[in-house]
Amino acid sequence: MKILGIALLSLTICSCATQTYNVNGGGGTEPTKETMQPFFVSGIGQTQEMDAAAICGGADKVAKVESHVSFLNGFLGAITWGIYTPRQAKVFCIK
Repeated sequence: MKILGIALLSLTICSCATQTYNVNGGGGTEPTKETMQPFFVSGIGQTQEMDAAAICGGADKVAKVESHVSFLNGFLGAITWGIYTPRQAKVFCIK
């Protein structure tokens, strides 16, 4: 029982990940738009889209796009046994 608890805790803690795509030089500290994107069964074969150019008012005004699994996202995935696995998506614009 103790080993199972340690293994579950390790999986929950180690599940955070961030992918950042710098566009037009990167930059931006505050996201212009942030949303939680729902995925099911660990997101197998699923996609979500955000139009960063539309959010920023043109492709030349996009600073960066970020996809992130937060602790809350990992926790929700753990308590649903991977059935519901959300991710955070952020768009940063050049001001």
